[in-house]
Amino acid sequence: MNIVLNIIWIIFGGAMIAVEYAISSLLMMITVIGIPFGLQTLKLASLAIWPFGTQITDDGWPSGCLAGIMNLLWWFLGGFAIALTHLAWGVIFCITIIGIPFGMQHFKLMKLALFPFGNSVS
Repeated sequence: MNIVLNIIWIIFGGAMIAVEYAISSLLMMITVIGIPFGLQTLKLASLAIWPFGTQITDDGWPSGCLAGIMNLLWWFLGGFAIALTHLAWGVIFCITIIGIPFGMQHFKLMKLALFPFGNSVS
């Protein structure tokens, strides 16, 4: 069932979301400072292309001061806007019964979009 849902997801917008994340990741990786943020965006892209059957595991608050600061920077500089977009799409999809599984995947992406450092996709 996950394969069928993932194919429907890719056809109806998942591929577009993943491409947007991949492009933004490449743009962030142009500078040395942006490489960690680009790697986190690649994590979002991998989840956006195949969300059904994957889980986000919480590794806890990232160890070290730098990772915590980067999580806060991510939240203020773009993570909050990405999370609001996923929240809006999740609510729109959850209005209909057929769209509830897709809305739940947007809520999963929203969780990762808020704090990508300290979470892993498996």
